[in-house]
Amino acid sequence: MNKNGPVIVIEDDEDDQLLLQLVFQKLNYPNKVVYFPDGQQALEFLETTPEVPFLILSDINMPKLDGFALREKLHSDAQLSLKCIPYLFFSTAVDQRMVIDAYSLSVQGFFIKQSSLAELEKTITAIMEYWKRCAAPNNF
Repeated sequence: MNKNGPVIVIEDDEDDQLLLQLVFQKLNYPNKVVYFPDGQQALEFLETTPEVPFLILSDINMPKLDGFALREKLHSDAQLSLKCIPYLFFSTAVDQRMVIDAYSLSVQGFFIKQSSLAELEKTITAIMEYWKRCAAPNNF
């Protein structure tokens, strides 16, 4: 895990992207934030970039390649799994089956998108601070 690497946000809803942009700007973390509208574009980026991202915030329901399919591809790719990139779901759609399926794919978190900017800010702060303090196998 590269604590200074970019945060990858995979979100097809433009309004949700805008809210996340506002929150990340306000919180002013040094990490660059890179947005993708679907899992396929994010996968292509992750397979070709020399950068090691800090973490991935992924919506679930997206066109082309949904969050579950993307997670499965990243989890089974030996080269990408060596990068130890925390993968978190960030979705409005949630039920017990989705959470069970997410954790069976070894996601490191499942967060429900909040509708208020203040609550979204609290969640992003908690995520960023937690992962900034975590050790990963490739930190040594």
